[in-house]
Amino acid sequence: MSDTRKATNRLLELVGDGLLDQYQVILACVKYMSEDDVADMCHLNEFFEQEDEDLLDDFNYAGSRHHY
Repeated sequence: MSDTRKATNRLLELVGDGLLDQYQVILACVKYMSEDDVADMCHLNEFFEQEDEDLLDDFNYAGSRHHY
């Protein structure tokens, strides 16, 4: 594992070993991230395939083609 991602690798290891609950880690991550970060992550991973066009037309979404 890469030394440049020590915290990430350790977190994934703890989840993989069953020492941390996956749901609790996901919840902590999305609560920590900004709404734009969550929307961007969902867009990049195609979680909201049907809603992508709506996000891209939303002026307030940083990834929008209308956002300045």
